[in-house]
Amino acid sequence: MGSLDEGTSKCLVIPGDMKGKVITCRAAVAWSPGEPLVIEEVCVDPPQKMEVRLKILFTSICHTDLSAWKGENESQRVYPRILGHEASGIIESVGEGVADLKEGEHVIPIFNGECGECAYCKREKTNLCEKFRVNPLKSVMGNDGKSRFSTKDGKPIFHFLNTSTFSEYTVLDSACVVKIQPHAPLKKMTLLSCGVSTGVGAAWNTANVEAGSTVAIFGLGAVGLAVAEGARLRGASKIIGVDINSQKFIKGQAIGITDFLNPKDLDKPVSKKILEMTGGGVDYSFECAGNLEVLREAFLSTHDGWGLTVVLGIHPTPRMLPFHPMELFNGRRIVGSVFGDFKGKTQLPHFAEQCMRGVVNLDEFITHELPFSKINEAFQLLVDGQSLRCLLYL
Repeated sequence: MGSLDEGTSKCLVIPGDMKGKVITCRAAVAWSPGEPLVIEEVCVDPPQKMEVRLKILFTSICHTDLSAWKGENESQRVYPRILGHEASGIIESVGEGVADLKEGEHVIPIFNGECGECAYCKREKTNLCEKFRVNPLKSVMGNDGKSRFSTKDGKPIFHFLNTSTFSEYTVLDSACVVKIQPHAPLKKMTLLSCGVSTGVGAAWNTANVEAGSTVAIFGLGAVGLAVAEGARLRGASKIIGVDINSQKFIKGQAIGITDFLNPKDLDKPVSKKILEMTGGGVDYSFECAGNLEVLREAFLSTHDGWGLTVVLGIHPTPRMLPFHPMELFNGRRIVGSVFGDFKGKTQLPHFAEQCMRGVVNLDEFITHELPFSKINEAFQLLVDGQSLRCLLYL
């Protein structure tokens, strides 16, 4: 695995005379579904009111980027587009009215924003925001309905998940930018933009896993393994990992998975096997695969009377949930989780500090590092199931 020092000074140089001006920089542009991303020069406008322009230092790829790149959901197909939502960087400039962020501060972009003022943000029971919540259909800025990206001949390039981090510079609403400590290792902090926060938060915040409880995780990508890390830290007595790639168990053991099941090796549904292993089912199951058949198995693997299934996988097809309503009368429950139920701007800084103290081992999730110019290779690593997180340095 390649490396880049987290404090390399050359990465921290930001042109001092570009405030209020258009910046020309490199970006990886998706021009059509499944076609290789094109590294090209794009124009990035200055931030408008309550917006921030960032210099991206590190970014990585998750399955949400992969799904969008493939165009799996036709309603979300917008091209050309700059994908990417897991990153870290430095504020280059801020727009009018931004009071909580300053030029030069170290930050994490978040796809699920927090304005702090709406009825949603003021309620403890949700981490959604009325205006800046995750929205895969949104492809322009809210201020004026226009993009801040364009080709060199002036044609718009669309935004993605409030972030668009596959670019050396990007513009976000200030509600989608989280300030972290200046001494925080930006390379590792990249993982908090999505995968690790989503998985650990699902175990801590959504399910509230207790010591001694039993857990099953369906899909052992970065999010699934982050769930395992969160469950381990909460003292779960049994953490069952389910995946059709048996190689995932090697990494899973290091993070805390106690048992591994490959559905291809079983002569019965995996849910029945889990019921046998646990004397009636697990207390919590987590679906991280984005597959409705897997979701049903996850649901049936929980204990009737109190079992909870947390849905984390991205489901691209328009099919409905695979349950009969009466099945819920057996006491099993199901709930979705966005960004691990963390409120980004108010709660993520504390989580970042916990990670810096070593509470969560972020190093286990970074399996590859590549220069930004090799982003298509990074996508292929994820397609082939060889990487958890491939970190790209810009």
